[in-house]
Amino acid sequence: MRIDGFGRSVESASRRKFIAATCGGGMVALGGCLSSDGDTGDDSRNDDEGESDGTELNGEVVVTGSSTVFPISEAMRNRFTEVHPNVTVRVQSTGSGGGFEDHFCPGDADINAASRPIKPSERDHCTGNDVSPIEMRIAGDALTVAVSTENDWADCLSFDQLAQIWGSGGAETWADIDPSWPDEQFELYGPDTTSGTYDWFTTNVVGDAGPHRSDYVGTEDDTIIVQGLEDSQYAMGYFGYGYYAENADRVTALRVKRTESDDCGEPSLQAARNGSYPMARPLFIYPAEEALQREPVAEFVRFYLENSTASWIAEDVNYVPSSDEQADENLQALDSAVNS
Repeated sequence: MRIDGFGRSVESASRRKFIAATCGGGMVALGGCLSSDGDTGDDSRNDDEGESDGTELNGEVVVTGSSTVFPISEAMRNRFTEVHPNVTVRVQSTGSGGGFEDHFCPGDADINAASRPIKPSERDHCTGNDVSPIEMRIAGDALTVAVSTENDWADCLSFDQLAQIWGSGGAETWADIDPSWPDEQFELYGPDTTSGTYDWFTTNVVGDAGPHRSDYVGTEDDTIIVQGLEDSQYAMGYFGYGYYAENADRVTALRVKRTESDDCGEPSLQAARNGSYPMARPLFIYPAEEALQREPVAEFVRFYLENSTASWIAEDVNYVPSSDEQADENLQALDSAVNS
């Protein structure tokens, strides 16, 4: 389906001249792989670099995948089609896993967005269909656990407490977590099982507590989660920080700590950037190497990567922009795929 745009103003496209560097180290924190507040990514385009002028390029690009990454991809689509109005970019929110399984790996999508790395089984599925995914880390997120604004008892939860709530066969009432809290059953809302956010939360938070519980409202529409939290004082849900930031007047974000002895961390872009928030995570796009042989797809991915460091990533869609080093690494991978 065709997704309507934001109707926001559109900035001019830019072609950055990146320095030759790579982003080393792990992803315990996002700090070294994501931009500082000073990285705007808004350099002016050099019109002498042989790129299309916006009227020559035409065709279609199909993007599926993560509901968390969806606002970034949609914003990129809006800005790209302002420059290239003859290109149709279709962006669908299918969940990371749903996108890989049902659209990208079968060869029906050019790019899949994901809020966690591709699984080996998904890569095998793609390979079996002659689809070669290329991993590109494009932003950072602070996964957020939220409750009703009428919840006046819970402020900070540890991973262990969250695992008790969200693990199969775990706690049923708030009082099961703390006897001083209401003896009322949880009303739980979260991502569907096809979601990368579900996978990340299950692996990193529920962890050894067992599988994620199934008796909750699962959806790829984060507005349903927000509505559920509004409707019940005893509700809890989790989603990407961008959706919380858009609805901060409607729900309350909980602070989180990894262990009981840790300090509580509040979700924010700065906390995700500097690693002080324990549920910071990277976000990805996976273009297919085969699809990159089509100019509209290659140019859209190039535009996406060149603008992944832009300040509007934080200001407009509430995610941590990529660093110059990470964007340069992605652009090198793009050039290698296009020229292979």
